[in-house]
Amino acid sequence: MVRRKVTDMEEKRKEQEIGYHTINEVLVRLFHDIMDIEQKAIITEEFQDITNNDMHVIEAIGMDQPRNMSAVAKTLSVTVGTLTIAVNNLVKKGYVDRRRSEFDRRVVLISLSKKGEKAYAHHKRFHQEMVQAILEGMDESQTETLVHALKNLLEFFYSRGQRVK
Repeated sequence: MVRRKVTDMEEKRKEQEIGYHTINEVLVRLFHDIMDIEQKAIITEEFQDITNNDMHVIEAIGMDQPRNMSAVAKTLSVTVGTLTIAVNNLVKKGYVDRRRSEFDRRVVLISLSKKGEKAYAHHKRFHQEMVQAILEGMDESQTETLVHALKNLLEFFYSRGQRVK
């Protein structure tokens, strides 16, 4: 009886170690490769004149209404100066429109042009397909477990002082 308990405990520990190593390997590979993978997936022939970073600026500007530079910079956790450089390039390439606020001329508002909206939709489709691929074949319970695990990961980064979008 005691031997069986020890064997069960050893087996459970081995399963946990295998789970740990598998999860660690997947996370390390994802963190290492994710930007490159996303770059290759979303920067197509049509959008070859922008970078993955540009695509995230486009995503932060969004489709809703013009946003001021400070709000977008905060969303991206960058300075307004850093955002200005990125926006200047996106304006030149025709993805972003920039104008002064009618109410306060000091405020610069940015919004997506038609070309920017097209890039935004392309990027959104990629993320939708990515989430659908992750959830493929999972039942509600498995989805809840995954969401719980990902929230734990997010909390881990927050607790280390890393801002995660």
